[in-house]
Amino acid sequence: MRISGSLNVTPQQRQALLLLVAFTLGFVFTAGSINRGAAQSMAPMRPGYAGDASCSNCHRKEALSYLHTAHRLTSQLPTLESVRGSFAAGANVLTIVAPNNASGEPSLQFRMDHEAGHFYETAITGFDTQLERQRESIDIVTGSGKRGQTYLYWQGDQLFELPVSYWAAGRRWINSPGYDDGTANFSRAIYPACMECHASYLRPLSDAPDSNRFDRASFEPGIGCETCHGPGAKHVALETEHVAHRSKLGSEVATADILNPAKFSRDRQIDLCALCHHGIEREPLAPAFSYVPGEPLSKYFRPIETAAVEHPDVHGNQVGLLERSRCFRESSNMTCSTCHDTHAPERTAASYSERCLSCHRWQACPESKHIGIGIKTRCIDCHMPIEPTKVIVSTTAGAEVHATMRNHWIKVYPTSSRP
Repeated sequence: MRISGSLNVTPQQRQALLLLVAFTLGFVFTAGSINRGAAQSMAPMRPGYAGDASCSNCHRKEALSYLHTAHRLTSQLPTLESVRGSFAAGANVLTIVAPNNASGEPSLQFRMDHEAGHFYETAITGFDTQLERQRESIDIVTGSGKRGQTYLYWQGDQLFELPVSYWAAGRRWINSPGYDDGTANFSRAIYPACMECHASYLRPLSDAPDSNRFDRASFEPGIGCETCHGPGAKHVALETEHVAHRSKLGSEVATADILNPAKFSRDRQIDLCALCHHGIEREPLAPAFSYVPGEPLSKYFRPIETAAVEHPDVHGNQVGLLERSRCFRESSNMTCSTCHDTHAPERTAASYSERCLSCHRWQACPESKHIGIGIKTRCIDCHMPIEPTKVIVSTTAGAEVHATMRNHWIKVYPTSSRP
């Protein structure tokens, strides 16, 4: 048993880490609380950006609702609210190899602690009289906790993933997905591409895509308003001047300096979501955090043909799956926003059937003959079933745990695939 703290990343490890990004993105589809003071006090460091606090001055209703969305909670600073796992005695220990194992193999345990406002993961391995420990702080929380959370820690200006994650099913600690069971690895690096979908901003200190060095002070948790609306400092300045001087600038002048995704073409609206919801089978053509909403995503990424293109995994590729759907292909205006309101928390699964029934008659469904009017709330249960992913797996003490996601390929599935 060995505690690993050295950085030695293979292409396979990098691929696994990027898959983990999709995994933690899947974690965040829920409402929740946020450390508002910590998140909003971060001064944006990019020229032209104003920060969410500036947006909320005029857009209070949207801002308050957005605080509880999946995107806003995709990364947070650690607090008793944001870290979902238990730190209570007995519930804060994950045993991978039991102490005094009969085979003579050294034990391995992880302990999660909360001390004086700080959070830690500690790996403990060895025998009773000779124990080796490594303790690192939880510095960044990724995922809101509906499915789970994964945690990151700083070592100087380098960012790494911690080996233990939280799993909502059973409310327990597990090995972080992709980690080798029976090891304590603290050396999995976090790359700029990971943070591009988990933060409003974190300035890389290198142009190399596999570098994990960042300007720590630049971290802006969660996906903020300007990720979709573009830099807003000029817009804020114009609106402030308009209010202060009661001039005749008018809203048209001010809004000309902010992007409204609702006015993008359908392809550009889809591209905006695809930045983080189109899987990882692609090669970056530009540095992380350089994407500008409204521009073709093809300027920033080149698709990579893989076996998954024909049979895509259910996880992390919602846009790719949606694009295969007959509903999408035969519509001229269907986008992700047809069903999802980005400014509001996700609704119950049954409520999404209303969108289906805006085009389809429930009486036309063959199952309505057996279920009756109750079928009106079950459209997505049959045509967008929840499925386990085959690529995001945690093996913890010999037991496998698979993440599950709703398949966005809308079609008729075999009866065996339905809940």
